[in-house]
Amino acid sequence: MNQAFLGVLSGVLLTAAACNSQTPSQSSGARTSPETVVDTTGAPVETKAPNTTYKPAFAGQTRIGSVKTTTPYEVTVLNTTLKSPWALTELPDGRWLITEKGGVLRIASKDGSLSNPITGIPPVNARGQGGLLGITLDPAFSSNRMVYWVFAEPMANNESVTAVGKGRLSDNESTIENAVVIYRATPATSKGNLHYGGRILFDKTGALIVSTGERSDKSTRPQSQDLQSGLGKLVRITTDGQPATGNPFAGQANARPEIYSYGHRNVQSLAFHPQTGDLWEAEFGPRGGDELNLIRPGKNYGWPTISYGIEYSGEALEGSRTQQEGMEQPVYYWDPTLSPSGMTFYSGDAIPEWKNNLFIGGLSSMHIARLVIKNNKVVGEERIAEDQKDRFRDVQAGKDGALYAVSDGGKLYRIGKK
Repeated sequence: MNQAFLGVLSGVLLTAAACNSQTPSQSSGARTSPETVVDTTGAPVETKAPNTTYKPAFAGQTRIGSVKTTTPYEVTVLNTTLKSPWALTELPDGRWLITEKGGVLRIASKDGSLSNPITGIPPVNARGQGGLLGITLDPAFSSNRMVYWVFAEPMANNESVTAVGKGRLSDNESTIENAVVIYRATPATSKGNLHYGGRILFDKTGALIVSTGERSDKSTRPQSQDLQSGLGKLVRITTDGQPATGNPFAGQANARPEIYSYGHRNVQSLAFHPQTGDLWEAEFGPRGGDELNLIRPGKNYGWPTISYGIEYSGEALEGSRTQQEGMEQPVYYWDPTLSPSGMTFYSGDAIPEWKNNLFIGGLSSMHIARLVIKNNKVVGEERIAEDQKDRFRDVQAGKDGALYAVSDGGKLYRIGKK
């Protein structure tokens, strides 16, 4: 892509950001949020050349204008001794339950001090991108103490599978009692140890939303489009691992009833908008083309048929298409990569200009992306904690109005108002 074209494209996108005039086709028509008005006319935060010459499907789909937080805030490192932490979820008393990729579960106190390892987690396949992954608490945790997690489960013949487990956190917090596997995203495969997905959360009905990956290999990629496969999907299940009531493919002979959406590559980011209740996800593209999607039940999100990225080798993907009828466009995409991992919407009051903004942990990009969203469209982007030069694996909003994050470097962060 030549510099002249980049200049023109940037101008178009900045104008679109200021006007906020177009809305992607996925829009639910939700009312405008009442959060603080922010200036989104700055230059895009991304200054590197893209990997491709693909054109966005609509203005503002990539490289939107930048925003800048004006409220003074600080980034504090609470702990540096975690071993490849992957996810964190807040306990009712404000402490954090944290998974470590190797199969260890710990509790971090408000000051960052760590508990001893919590026993009782089934064995994990920690090779590659596998291990102990996402975690969430039962909505009734205060009374039943139930915990749910995603992990790469080792199987026979060197195969592995994305699985969901559940168990009770003992009263003394030393072990997970009666751990059981409730769901497996089959088929299992021995084609490498990548793209397990791994995020999990409860929806407002009490069902679990779980993300799975397509395991990366070219031979398994097409299963993202296969409604008889559990790979490359968002699934919606009960706490016993059964298909949840109201799923879009229930009763269809050639589709798994647990599937909620499909055509995904590797989803490591899931969050519900605190005002609209919409489900959002972010997923890794190949080389470029990381996506932010607004999820609608039963929809096809395109992988590997369409993408804004290319192969890691630099070659075009088979077909080299960015759009196709019947497949959803991302609300936003990044090229070069963000490497989007855990994400959260900010619903606190400590920093009003962050209200209902989306925060996504970036891995290879080494920052937390702040996205301002209006009418289901990204209208501003900021990079948070970029000076830490760390790979942010998960970020969650705390009840105290701060953001908490864990990194591949083994750190627990608190990001809050000064």
